[in-house]
Amino acid sequence: MSALPAFNANLAIRPAQLRDLGGLVALENASFSTDKLSRRSFRHWLTTEHRALLVAEIEQRVAGYILIIYHPGTRLARIYSLAVSPQQRGSGIAKALMTAGEQAAQDDGRLYLRLEVSVDNFPAIRLYETLGFQKFGVYRDYYQDHKDALRYQKRIRLYRDKPRHRSVHWLRQTTPFTCGPASLMMAMHALNKNYLPSREEEIELWREATTIFMTSGHGGCHPLGLALAAKRRQFSVEVWINQAGTLFIDSVRSEDKKQVVELVDNCFKRDAELQDIAVHYANITQGELISAFESGAIPLILISTFAMDRKKAPHWVVMSGFDDDCLYMHDPDPEEGRQNELDCQFIPIAREDFERMCCFGKSRLRTAVIIRGDR
Repeated sequence: MSALPAFNANLAIRPAQLRDLGGLVALENASFSTDKLSRRSFRHWLTTEHRALLVAEIEQRVAGYILIIYHPGTRLARIYSLAVSPQQRGSGIAKALMTAGEQAAQDDGRLYLRLEVSVDNFPAIRLYETLGFQKFGVYRDYYQDHKDALRYQKRIRLYRDKPRHRSVHWLRQTTPFTCGPASLMMAMHALNKNYLPSREEEIELWREATTIFMTSGHGGCHPLGLALAAKRRQFSVEVWINQAGTLFIDSVRSEDKKQVVELVDNCFKRDAELQDIAVHYANITQGELISAFESGAIPLILISTFAMDRKKAPHWVVMSGFDDDCLYMHDPDPEEGRQNELDCQFIPIAREDFERMCCFGKSRLRTAVIIRGDR
């Protein structure tokens, strides 16, 4: 990105470079007393991908910066940090950085730009609202000084339809292998507030739904296992699976383990039939997911994490909304050191990206569990 003309002839907005490291750290220390980025953090963001780090420069000195993080596999960008030198505040630098940052996010194909701001930072709130950001939530006790944060977002590409969201309380999975139970607990709690998630329940659900083996380490959760667990808790369920064979068996190398995976798969299918759980052996379409969501159900969807972390792992997420361009997801597994829980709620997945993301493995497994209210 070339230097951009801004609010006066002496100000230029440009991509940050390693030579700006000292200036960025000095600016950060002059701007914030808590929640400060360290020198190590700045060096990381200067040398990594999936971000825009822009500086405002006046007479070859760093007068401000904006850091925007792009979440791989999604159309979401988040303003991670924004700072302006105390001596330069009120001169339009923050607005110039916001404008340039929004353009950078647009150029990267992002649809939404989000941010958090302290409830008492009135100048920043006025700026964000002037630039078209809309408040969509509050996060309690967000900052190190225990102040609350207001959550804002802006649709930075053509707004063709108002998102339709469902109130789903987000939960973090507490182990590397319990994305399915965490997703199921989110759905069940959203449908029945008397249902109370817990760590004990998370592990119990995994024990009920696990395939026992998958790739290496602990097994993930089978869609029929999750459906059976939900039905035992008095929820109505139906399942979509686009293949009739043994699920996940291709990811297991040992022949002995494959026999166990096949045994578990057969047991889940037998129990689902005995419990009269509707199983559709077909591809579930986006239209069918949206129709279920509009009728009051909450879908759990299996995705491949390849677009997010290049690991090709199966991963359960919760559908939490939709609009003309995107399906929105709650992801129970924030990336360590890169995401917080706010980044994992109402994640916008563009329709065309979703089609690629919701197929797993060589067999192109596509499956969803539709959870409805109490029977």
